[in-house]
Amino acid sequence: MNWQYIVNGLTVGLQEMSWLEAIAVFFGLASVYYSMRENIRVFPTGIISTLIYVWICLQVGLYADMGINAYYFSMSIFGWYVWTHPKPGKAAVPVTWMQGREVVQALGLFLAAYALLYFLLRYYTDSDVPYWDSFTTAAAFVGMWLMARKKVENWIAWIVTDLVSVPLYFYKGLILTSFQFLVFTALAVLGLIAWIHAARKYAALDE
Repeated sequence: MNWQYIVNGLTVGLQEMSWLEAIAVFFGLASVYYSMRENIRVFPTGIISTLIYVWICLQVGLYADMGINAYYFSMSIFGWYVWTHPKPGKAAVPVTWMQGREVVQALGLFLAAYALLYFLLRYYTDSDVPYWDSFTTAAAFVGMWLMARKKVENWIAWIVTDLVSVPLYFYKGLILTSFQFLVFTALAVLGLIAWIHAARKYAALDE
């Protein structure tokens, strides 16, 4: 690996980073932090970041990622509603693990999204990374759906998404965004640990 290329890429990325990308990066990191903390601010900060990334992804030809950011926007509104409307008698929507049927649904959603996205990217766009763009988008699609429902496994989906996004954005020349996804990976691991503890806490309260 050419470390000088990476350092140069980060330097150039910082120098050439538009104010829009800077705002998207800031609010993207803030959104992940608030998600780790189960803080409702995860949604407004995420909405700002994703709307900006819709435009950025369009400019560099990451069409599936552009679509997933539009999806993030709608799911953020849905999640915002779900998190602020717990069941009667509950102070908050609890963090829980998926059950057997939910696991099957999540896997089915991923496979269906991947197949559809790959077909669209392969035959109807000029994308040169249809396999990987489809993969990260489908995994993120499931991750956002699970996060809106406060499922622990959402962090596993994000870890996978972020890990694959690092080389994908690097390949596209978006070195700074690639580095951001590396940070997201570390935050997602911390988020997984935090939500495992949260799920245990909520389960203990129900006993």
